[in-house]
Amino acid sequence: MHLIQVDSVQRWMEDLKLMTDCECMCILQSKPISTEKDEQNELMLSSQYSTCDNLQLLLKRAWIISTELTRIAQKLEKNRWQRVHSMTVRINCHVRSMINEYNMFTRNSSEEMHKFEKLLIDKCSEFTAFTERCVQTEDEQILKSMKSCINETLTTIAQYFGQLIELVLTHEAQNLLRQIELSDSVYVTESAISSLFSLTQEGAHLCRIIAKEGGVVTLFKICRQDCFRGLYPQTLRTLASICCVEEGMHQLEKVDGILCLADILTDNSHSEATHAEAAAVIAQITSPHLTFTQHLSSFLENMEEIVTALVKLCQEASSGEVFLLASAALANITFFDTMACEILLQLNAMKILLTACSDKRLVDTPYSRDQVVTILANMSVLDQCASEIIQGNGIQLLMEMLFEKSSSGNSAEVAACERVQQKSAVTLARLSRDPEVAEEAIKLSCIPRLIKLCRSPTERNNSDSVLVACLAALRRLAVMSPDGLEDSDFQQLVKPRLVDSFLLCTNMEESFV
Repeated sequence: MHLIQVDSVQRWMEDLKLMTDCECMCILQSKPISTEKDEQNELMLSSQYSTCDNLQLLLKRAWIISTELTRIAQKLEKNRWQRVHSMTVRINCHVRSMINEYNMFTRNSSEEMHKFEKLLIDKCSEFTAFTERCVQTEDEQILKSMKSCINETLTTIAQYFGQLIELVLTHEAQNLLRQIELSDSVYVTESAISSLFSLTQEGAHLCRIIAKEGGVVTLFKICRQDCFRGLYPQTLRTLASICCVEEGMHQLEKVDGILCLADILTDNSHSEATHAEAAAVIAQITSPHLTFTQHLSSFLENMEEIVTALVKLCQEASSGEVFLLASAALANITFFDTMACEILLQLNAMKILLTACSDKRLVDTPYSRDQVVTILANMSVLDQCASEIIQGNGIQLLMEMLFEKSSSGNSAEVAACERVQQKSAVTLARLSRDPEVAEEAIKLSCIPRLIKLCRSPTERNNSDSVLVACLAALRRLAVMSPDGLEDSDFQQLVKPRLVDSFLLCTNMEESFV
């Protein structure tokens, strides 16, 4: 379950309310203080928070219960009966609190949900009674015989709890989608889409639930209604999140989602924000990391107009974020189908991307440079690409990318820098089959930089993929200019088999002399 990293004191303050509620429930046994049905008071309580807030509270409570169940199993293994019992009492309270809190803000829960609520509460009570008896006995044989029963009960509680949470989340997804489908109010629809987006951020499992309940279909209906134009960016952002799972992709294909995205991207009356979010959906569904994109047959039918619109978006981008989304979509498409590279060449995309790289307002992070160099690497398989690269001063850019370093030390940024170094070396290796490119690269001192990356693990952040790419590029350039290498470099980095040079460099200790 997705949890935002926050300061430990702040987390403790947030958890404090749940823990004190838990102690209250322990005393009151989930019974209301008043015996009368105070409908007005109940309504006030349930309306204090939005649906989104209530769901966040529910998910947090569920995370606590799930964690506690795991800890109980660990303590049970060590026969720490007193701890097991106290944690069982706490679980009992958390379960009752969660069910009460949920029933306070939902009015139409199903019979099946009520059935699982009762089963879970009964099983938790039974569990507490079991562990209480274990605390009161000191007979090892009795404890040993009861342990299997407790393990069985714990497993059953975990199953009931999982099924109840699944039903609750499905029910809430259905409610939100029903609101979106039935409401003519922009405000209500916007609120429901916002809550739905929050759910998608809780992980792939929730995205699957939303997709199975028809979330992709419902959201594309919004994207086809002019009265909701102002909600297109938010709707498309939610769609991008849902389409990280296979169920979402299948739904997108069924409702001609690609055609809808193509229409949005090519419609100049839409805002830049709408175009950027449509590009984000394209980037998501064409991600090379997904294994379930093969069925997107309709994408090929619309690819030319999508690529054209994305190139235009890169050219006219007003910010680095917009450029990043558009270039990421283009980079993924070049993996998706080789025909895309030919289309990009025809559209003069190489010049547009190389020009953008000199504008720090647009290309200001390793993430953006990663997208650009990915496109260059994939386009470099085309013979016509070499002249375009030279004309656009692309060799100089690739040389600069070999020096890519993280300024923050953030792990994601470091990984992006490694990818930039690797792909720039790959691009150089591919383009250097053209003598003119190789000559330009040698003039710009690419060989000494490649040698440095091979010999110095810190320069490449100990990345093996960067090392392999640099060795390949160095060998290609060495063919064109054997005099550019010292004999030791030639003997160690060029002459042996690639695998032998690789092993030599990975075992090499850096000299600080």
